[in-house]
Amino acid sequence: MKIVLDTNVLVAGFISPFGPPAAILRAVLTGSMVPCFDERILAEYRDVLTRGKFCFDRHRVDDFLRVVETNGLPVLADPLRLVLPDTSDAMFVEVAIAAGADCLVTGNLRHFPVERLRTVSPSEETCIMTPREFLDRFLDGQENH
Repeated sequence: MKIVLDTNVLVAGFISPFGPPAAILRAVLTGSMVPCFDERILAEYRDVLTRGKFCFDRHRVDDFLRVVETNGLPVLADPLRLVLPDTSDAMFVEVAIAAGADCLVTGNLRHFPVERLRTVSPSEETCIMTPREFLDRFLDGQENH
């Protein structure tokens, strides 16, 4: 299954190793999920996960990002005319559409209003879920959580 992960899912997964975001990160690490990305997303992941305020173990961050780069699906995404509450989030939608991802997982659904997404992808509904919704729908039974 191809997924796009909003950066907040990675942060939450690194902070709490037992919550839904961490279960999704484990699915990426084991190859059950294929993360879709472009250079912008990788740069944001690296920038945010290495911020001093989080104090994440640099080796764990590097290992995770290496798995994303090695086992994930890199794409070249076309820019879309998409107005979102946080304009920097457009890259996640652009990559999801370009990759034909099954789902975009985010901890903040308000940043991805469905009515605005229909303006760029009216023929196909982009699946956008919270980590808990995604876990319940797609990973239930694959691992204990």
